[in-house]
Amino acid sequence: MKVSEAVDRRISARAFLKDPVPREVIERVLLRAARAPSGGNLQPWLITVVQDEKLEELLAEVAVKLEATGGETMEYEVYPPNLHEPYRSRRFGVGEAMYELLDIERADKAGRLRWFANNYRMFGAPAGLFVHVDRKMGAPQWSDLGMYLQTVMLLFQEEGYDTCAQEAWGRFYSTVDAFVGADPQTMLFCGMAIGKIDAQHPVNKLRSARAPAEEWLRFM
Repeated sequence: MKVSEAVDRRISARAFLKDPVPREVIERVLLRAARAPSGGNLQPWLITVVQDEKLEELLAEVAVKLEATGGETMEYEVYPPNLHEPYRSRRFGVGEAMYELLDIERADKAGRLRWFANNYRMFGAPAGLFVHVDRKMGAPQWSDLGMYLQTVMLLFQEEGYDTCAQEAWGRFYSTVDAFVGADPQTMLFCGMAIGKIDAQHPVNKLRSARAPAEEWLRFM
């Protein structure tokens, strides 16, 4: 598979089959992805893979807490407060497109919350990973995490698996940290679901729009 093909095929899959992902595939991808660039070669990513029975154990624990409390307080803001244009429209546009595919009306807030809760089931994926970063690191190192994760997602495409990066897991950072034994000096950045995509599920028909080049590209 060409890199350009992997880039084009990658989506944020939100429904997976239960087919297991072999450990050797996950390990191969994560090690290859470590060739991703990072400023000063810091390689600030800290990765924990949770799959199969251990993942089911974590998801069961999270389900109880989700029902009881709705989640924990985020340690960072996923989006800036008072998100302005054109970013606000892009964010809400992709959400509306997804819920339209799922036939969940705007007024059906309970239905939307029920769907959102699938984040905490890893969308049915049999494997997931969690990304931590040293708390002393700053914005440049967080951008390094993004380069690593993009490389991971493209390599999984090459291997025939889909993914969904999930900052939503930040709402259960304390539970995840305790479960994986994270160092208190690190912060949970995100989770990622990994598995075979359920191509028949309507949510996976979503192909999010991209802004026209004139909004973001200039040549001098």
